[in-house]
This record gives sequence, C-alpha cells and structure tokens, in this order.
Amino acid sequence: MEKFFEFGARGTNFWTEVMAGATTFLTMLYIVIVNPTMFAAAGGMDFGGVYIATIIATVTATLIMGVAANYPIAIAPGLGINAYLVYSVILGGVPWQEALGAAAVSSGLFIILSVTKFRELFINSIPESLKLSMGAGIGLFVAFIGLRNGRLIISSESTAVTLGSFSEPTAYLTVIGLVAMMSLMVLRVKGAVFLGMVFTALTALLLGHWQLPTEFFSTPHGLDETFFRLSFAGVPSLSSVIFVLLLVTLFDTTGTMLGVGRQAGLIKDGKFPHLKSALLADSVGSFIGAFAGTGPTSAFVESGTGVSTGGRTGFASVVTAGLFLLLIFFEPLAHSISSMPAISAPALILTGGLMVEGVSAINWQDYTEAFPAFMTMLLMPLTYSIANGVGLGIILYVILKSVDGQRVAPLLYVLAILFAGELFFS
Repeated sequence: MEKFFEFGARGTNFWTEVMAGATTFLTMLYIVIVNPTMFAAAGGMDFGGVYIATIIATVTATLIMGVAANYPIAIAPGLGINAYLVYSVILGGVPWQEALGAAAVSSGLFIILSVTKFRELFINSIPESLKLSMGAGIGLFVAFIGLRNGRLIISSESTAVTLGSFSEPTAYLTVIGLVAMMSLMVLRVKGAVFLGMVFTALTALLLGHWQLPTEFFSTPHGLDETFFRLSFAGVPSLSSVIFVLLLVTLFDTTGTMLGVGRQAGLIKDGKFPHLKSALLADSVGSFIGAFAGTGPTSAFVESGTGVSTGGRTGFASVVTAGLFLLLIFFEPLAHSISSMPAISAPALILTGGLMVEGVSAINWQDYTEAFPAFMTMLLMPLTYSIANGVGLGIILYVILKSVDGQRVAPLLYVLAILFAGELFFS
C-alpha cells in the first residue's frame, strides 16, 4: 500500500493520510444533507433516493480520484451546479427526469473532453475574467438561495425581495448557525461548516423547533425512486443547459484541482501529473450520479483541509470515500435534519461567500473585461439562472472586445452566437 500510494516519495505515512481523509470527510459532510434537501424540496424528487445517489456518486468519483490519480482530492455533487439544475432548470419547468438526462449527456461530453486535447482548447478559449466571474456569480446565486431558504430574505410586492422577520424561528436560527460557522472558520477550526450545522441543530432542538427522529439508522431505501429514472426526451431542447453544465463543471473542477494540487505540492514545473485521470474521476462520477439520481459532481475545495492536515496521496481520498459509504445507513437522521431549513441554509450562504473570492483577480480597470464579468455575476442571482449570466457575459465580452479592436478566440465567437440564438429565438 505504501509503495502504491507513494507515501515515502511524498513525505507522508499511513496515519497521516487517514487523518487527512477523515478531516476532508468532516468538512464536506454537509453535502449529503444539503444536496438531497434541494432536490426533494424544490425538485420534487424522493429525499432517500437522492441521498443514496449522492453517496454513490461521491464514493465512486472519490475512489477513482484516489486510486487512479493518487490525489488527496474528494469529489461529490457540486452545490453550485446542482443549485442551478434544481432552481433554474427543474423549477423552470423541465421535469427532473429530463434534467438528469441533460446532466448525463453533459457528463458524457466531459468524459470525451477529458481524454482529448480539445479540453485544453476549450478551457483556454474562455478568458480568465469570465472564468472568475462565473465562479463568483454561482456563489452569489447559491448564497441568495440560502438567504431565501433561511427566511432572511422574503418576497415583496413592492421591492421584489426584502429582509425577513428575525423573530421567526427559521430566520433567527439561520443567523445563529451562520455566525457559528463564520466564527469557527475565523478560528481555523476544521470541519467548521459541519460543526456549525450540529450547533444549529442542537439549538433548534433545545428551543423546541426541531425533534430528533424516532430512528437514526435504516437499510438503504428510496433508490428505486431515482435509479435509472432519467429521460433523454428533452435533450434536443436543452442544449444551453447541457452547455452550461459542461462549462461550469469543467472550470470548477479544473480550478479546484489546480488549487488543491498546488497546496499539496503536487504541481511540478507548472505541470499537473495525472490530470487526465483526475478529470475522468469527476466526469465518471457525474455520469454515474445522473443515472443514480443526482446532479453533476465536482472536486471539493474542502479537500484543502485534508491537505493542510498532511494529506499528500490518494489514500486520503480512499479513506474519505470509505467514510461516506458508511453514511448510507444514516438516511433517517439526514432526512430529519433536512426538515429544518435553518440547519442547511447557513452552509449555502457561507459556501456562496467563499466562491466570490476570485473577483479580486479581475482587471476592473479594463472595461472590456470588467463589464462582462460584472454582468455575468449580477445576472445569475437576479434572473435565477446561471445560463443567463454565462450567455450574456460571453456575448457582451465578444461585443466589447470587437468595439475595442481586439481579437478573441474563434471558439468564443461560436459560443456567443449559440447563446444569442438561445436567448433571442427560444
């Protein structure tokens, strides 16, 4: 085992990797509650089915990452991209079966891109400012959803949205949870998001706003409600959805892998060894997840907590996958937690906040870069659609660069035309 995972060459050992894998598991544990909660509450899917599907996708992709790529990076259904799938696509009128069909097609294309050189061409064609603004825009979108779920923002006839009442249990429990998570992060406590959820749950329990379930364990069930229930009937009319899923997943995964890989000292001379295997892990996880009953997976930035603990090899990912597999028997507890929105809402808000940090690298003095980036970020939460933000951002980028006499990548013109056709003629 030590030879296979190169413990000695990477300056680590068995117990260090075990601790790193467990740390990563604790920091991203919230996803098995937040992800099925979103799909069940807004998407109309069975909570138990999505819960098991989330674990299947996470375990499969993380194991491939650990064994094939030998990286301490965990993969699970991405919060931002699945928020788009639920709140923009499914709530936009697309049946969840067809939405998962679009996710499967997108994942299949991702697999093809992962084994060809077109992946690099595709990534390099999108300007850095738009890549950064896409991540930030998704963060704002996710935070907005968390604020609404936590009743900190409510609908208003006069102003569209307004501040909620802090006397409402859901609202003040969300505030308590959010402050707890932020405080733990400021103190550099590992697993801050998960511990913050536990603190909020205990507070809700003590105040009588939430009750523990009568049972904590059960045999896996509900997968028959989601397994192989996807449909490809709507694929021809969901081209923009497929494209956005592919675009966001590709950039999000690549960016996270580069960041965590750099933190772990795995990038040598600017090169990322085994990148193809790492991308395959994510794309295969997304593909299997769609058939099991959940949205696309993504490399989790929380993997950095495991790296900071000393994780340097794929064995840390194997440990993380094993711990997630054990959760398959805890569905009753997870379902009970999902019934109290204030427990998961702070995780959405905080995750969204962390995704906005990239905007500092955008050149705000160059208006041909700044305006498209700004509109991309602004339109995602305000139109409740990541696709609208990405599409209009790319179109505006091409227009402004052309007005300024600058050349852009040929592929960007193609993308702008495709998005324009989708926006103006659909």
